[in-house]
Amino acid sequence: MGQSTNAILAYGYNLGGEEGWELEGVGEYGEMPTLDWYSPNNEDGDDFQTAAETKLLAEIAGFTEQWHSKNEGYFDRERAAKARLGVEFDTHCSGDYPMYLLATKVITVHRGSVEGIDPNGLAAQPQQNGWDDKLRTALQVLGITPTQGQAKWLLCSYWG
Repeated sequence: MGQSTNAILAYGYNLGGEEGWELEGVGEYGEMPTLDWYSPNNEDGDDFQTAAETKLLAEIAGFTEQWHSKNEGYFDRERAAKARLGVEFDTHCSGDYPMYLLATKVITVHRGSVEGIDPNGLAAQPQQNGWDDKLRTALQVLGITPTQGQAKWLLCSYWG
């Protein structure tokens, strides 16, 4: 098995990660502000991304189902609910120390691949698709404020 070394271009916010959150209200050492839906110290609880997605799915998409083996069609319903959100999480940095993006559009180019990018087309997409409103709604539901002043195109890497 090899290492993934991907380039990621995403429209949204860099939220940081356990090594230092890029959010207002972080602790003295960059730790996550207190949130009612996530506890980083709960070893039996969900990781940040899973907990955040669960919160957004419930509050924005009205999806509160829990998976179990006899819940036929669950993943199709979950996929449809995620599409209704209009935002997604992605990770960058590394698999061992993930940093999180909250984005409306993610373009990943895997090692050895090339993808053509139209800068003019990218620039128009956020306004044409209402991406800033979707991101603001998600941030409000999560109760977090990124230190990054506004959503923008972010270029980052992933190694894992």
